[in-house]
Amino acid sequence: MGGGGQQTEPAEPGSGKAAGVYTWEDVQKHRSRNDQWLVVNRKVYNISQWVKRHPGGIRIISHYAGEDATEAFTAFHPDLKHVQKFLKPLLVGDLAATEPSQDGVKNAAIVKDFESLRAEVENEGLFHTKPLFFCLHLGHILLLEALAWLMVTSCGTSWTMTLLCAVILATSQAQAGWLQHDFGHLSVFKKSKWNHLAHKFVIGHLKGASANWWNHRHFQHHAKPNIFKKDPDVNMLDVFVLGNTQPVEYGIKKIKHMPYNHQHKYFFLVGPPLLIPIYFHMQIMNTMITRRDWVDLAWSFSYYFRYFYCYTPLYGFLGSLALMTFVRFLESHWFVWVTQMNHIPMDIQYEKNQDWLTMQLQATCNIEQSLFNDWFSGHLNFQIEHHLFPMMPRHNYHLVAQRVRALCEKHGVPYVTKSLCRGMADVVSSLKTSGELWLDAYLHK
Repeated sequence: MGGGGQQTEPAEPGSGKAAGVYTWEDVQKHRSRNDQWLVVNRKVYNISQWVKRHPGGIRIISHYAGEDATEAFTAFHPDLKHVQKFLKPLLVGDLAATEPSQDGVKNAAIVKDFESLRAEVENEGLFHTKPLFFCLHLGHILLLEALAWLMVTSCGTSWTMTLLCAVILATSQAQAGWLQHDFGHLSVFKKSKWNHLAHKFVIGHLKGASANWWNHRHFQHHAKPNIFKKDPDVNMLDVFVLGNTQPVEYGIKKIKHMPYNHQHKYFFLVGPPLLIPIYFHMQIMNTMITRRDWVDLAWSFSYYFRYFYCYTPLYGFLGSLALMTFVRFLESHWFVWVTQMNHIPMDIQYEKNQDWLTMQLQATCNIEQSLFNDWFSGHLNFQIEHHLFPMMPRHNYHLVAQRVRALCEKHGVPYVTKSLCRGMADVVSSLKTSGELWLDAYLHK
């Protein structure tokens, strides 16, 4: 890239005055930790200081430093005019007229067609919520919570009743996880502040977790799915190797923190059982305390107070703690299989700088629709549509799915749909394949 365009000295951030025009080569020079520019709708912004105040966190916006962030900007912000007020003081110039609107290898035809599709579904009201849907969903969560407590209160704390109570509580926790996901994506209420408040209630009071922790982690995943060093969901802390590139790299470098050729076996021991009760729990608590997030900590404390107030008279403190741990053990299995079958078997690579649709489709797949699959996965069986339109209410995913599929067929982008069983089996088979790639590179390269 480069050529065309007259470069002048950039204006100081905060002046609100554009100083000149820039090439993509100019923009891409500003992608270091303390010097970051990005482009939105052909406008060049210096976000070097703003990243520290960005409501979504430093990392998600920094992932687009030196790039065109137009599609991500549109996908994550419900009120674009409001956000423009924050961008205006950061403006340093425009792209040169001779420069393309997209950087890198992004497909301009796909970008244009997806923009048209988004405008179409917006005009049809598919970003509008059905309040009754979410009221009923919240109601069935609260009903399950009450049923679990009333059952052991009335019928005793025998092993059978305790096991049934744990299953009901795990179901409630899993469904609350899908509901907090809806509020976190600002897909329920028109006003963001109501979504944020409801999000803190569900993830904090009903689950004991942190809304800010979830936001900063999860939106990175959506911004750059399955991209090493940018998506925290593929940072496996050297316990697993993923995709086709990382295993070979580890093998060539003779990295052997674990016997990766057996990772598809020990996955059952350290993946589904431990993610929520151990790893997430420790990370959430550490994040709230070290960042002094007292609001989220208070919401989280309200969950633990309510839980132990209800169950300590029945099981004692240690018994209640054991029950909570078992519930999270069960929920963790549910969560891991649902979330990983959409991503682990897909392409996992380093940054390719692709357009929004291509990037999301290579990193995600769908699971067949059914009433059970919709409920079981919180409609994340429509993972493709969710990633393309993260603020769309989930009850509308099926209404846009066929049009997304048609757009993918038009441009030769694979649109993958699997059965529930196939999706789960592919998690294991992909781990096995990655492990075999590592072993081959480790022994022979």
